Amino acid sequence: MKLLGMINSQSQSGAYTLILGETEGKRRLPILINTFEAQAILFHIEQIKIPRPLTHDLFKNFADTFGIEFKEVVISKFAQGIFYATLICSDGISIKEIDSRTSDAIALAVRFNCPIFTYEAVLSGAGVSVEEEPDIDQLATGEVEVTDDYDYNKFTIDELEQMLIEAIEHEEYEKASQLRDIIRKRKAF
Repeated sequence: MKLLGMINSQSQSGAYTLILGETEGKRRLPILINTFEAQAILFHIEQIKIPRPLTHDLFKNFADTFGIEFKEVVISKFAQGIFYATLICSDGISIKEIDSRTSDAIALAVRFNCPIFTYEAVLSGAGVSVEEEPDIDQLATGEVEVTDDYDYNKFTIDELEQMLIEAIEHEEYEKASQLRDIIRKRKAF
C-alpha cells in the first residue's frame, strides 16, 4: 500500500481520513484517524521542524538508538469498523510482531520508511475501487445493478463522484460500492 493523502473528515470533528492505495491496483483503503496522528504524519511528510520531538519521533529515536529496525507495517484486520495493525520489527537477531493502532503504525512507517501491507480480506472488506473500468459481462448480465431504492439518475457524474468521496469519508462502504457501480455504468455508455 502507499499513502495517497489525507482529507478532513466531514463525519467527525477533529478527525481525518487517511487514504492508502494499492501500489498495483485501483483500490483505496480509507482510514479514519484523529488529529494528533494526522499531524504527526503530515509534519514528517512535509518535513516541518518542531522544537521538541513528537511521540512518534521519540519512538524512532529510541528504536534507532537501540538498533531496532522496522521491517514493515501490516494492516492485519478490519472488524466492527476498526482497523488493526502489526509492526514487524527486528533487533538484528530475531523478528518481533507488535500490536499497534493503525494510525500510530502508519505514523511510524513514514518515519522508518518501511512498506505498508494489508491482507486481501481487509481490502475486500473495507476498500473501495476507484476509476475501475466496468466488466462488459457484468453490465450485460446486470451484476452491476444497484439494489438501493434511491433514485440517483437525477445527479450528474460529478455529483455522484462527490457523493462517493463523502460515503468513503463516512465509512459507508456499501453506499460507496453502490455509487461506484452507478458511476461505472454511466461512464460505460
